[in-house]
Amino acid sequence: MRTFGIEEEFLLVDPETGVPQPSGQGMSSHRLGGRLSRELQLEQIEICTKTRSSLADLADDLRGARRIADTAARRNGARIAAVGTSPLPVTPSGTPSPRYDAIMDKAGLTAREQLTNGCHVHVSIASEEEGVAILDRIRIWLPVLTALSANSPFWDGQDTGYCSFRSQVWGRWPTTGPTKIFGTATAYRRHVRSLLDTGVPLDEAMIYFDARLSSHHPTVEIRVADVCLHHSDAVLLAALTRALVETAAQQWQAGQPPEAVSADIVRLAGWRASRYGLEQDLLHPLTSKPCPARSVIEALMDHVQPALVEAGDDVMAKELLEELLSRGTGARQQRSIYQQTGNLSAVAMMAAALTS
Repeated sequence: MRTFGIEEEFLLVDPETGVPQPSGQGMSSHRLGGRLSRELQLEQIEICTKTRSSLADLADDLRGARRIADTAARRNGARIAAVGTSPLPVTPSGTPSPRYDAIMDKAGLTAREQLTNGCHVHVSIASEEEGVAILDRIRIWLPVLTALSANSPFWDGQDTGYCSFRSQVWGRWPTTGPTKIFGTATAYRRHVRSLLDTGVPLDEAMIYFDARLSSHHPTVEIRVADVCLHHSDAVLLAALTRALVETAAQQWQAGQPPEAVSADIVRLAGWRASRYGLEQDLLHPLTSKPCPARSVIEALMDHVQPALVEAGDDVMAKELLEELLSRGTGARQQRSIYQQTGNLSAVAMMAAALTS
């Protein structure tokens, strides 16, 4: 059984107005046993679950981590809100640290405006060779995860027209996006080395591929999702991600080559997922043609069903998916509150209430 874990980034907001608050400096990691960490901006914080093999255990861990993180935020005059971008205008406050200062100096406005919150899923691998084989085979399915998690329709106080505008803002970094098919771990490492040799990324942690080999853990790290408004959506994301990884590993072991889809086409699929979420057609991973979102999700579920069954996650994943499809993505819920109230503070406060 492959182990997995989740990293979630949250916006820190004023409890009364929903305005982002630079409270991250006062939130120390010991409150979550070292699993709470500061991020690039003081208006955000990150949690990291324990490494789990059971989906139910991961769900419990994530629920508890959100609750404890919100308690820590309250002690510093804030709440945590699971939104990919702030609904309200904000001028972010950079977190003081030598590395973050260097990033700010190098990237300028891209870094200064970079207040976005994602959900990253780590899944264990046996070797880098297996890990790269997995990256080569899951890449075409990652835009579907973006669509399912879309939770950032607002930016700078206005509706962007996107369901995941976080994806657009995040895409300003020069190393983001889908990758080509590498074939071997040697080719992957050679590519990463060539990027580092340009001097543009400061270090390997700034290799922001949609999915990458972790530089600190024996895992693949999938990074395409917005932070999810509901913890149950993040649990679904983790179940689907682990199943994608296991399916890809089995394909590799069976000698099945990856689908020969160019990085440019995968990028377009990611853009469409970012723009429309589940509200309009997505690009089908196997045909690269527009297809109803429900059909694309069904294709994903069919693709990973054996792995879900093998892990014992199939019943829970089906229930969580039906729940998500019934109520809609975080983007739809944010827009619904705004349509009802005409008030972006209400959107932020709704998010804070649902997060923990």
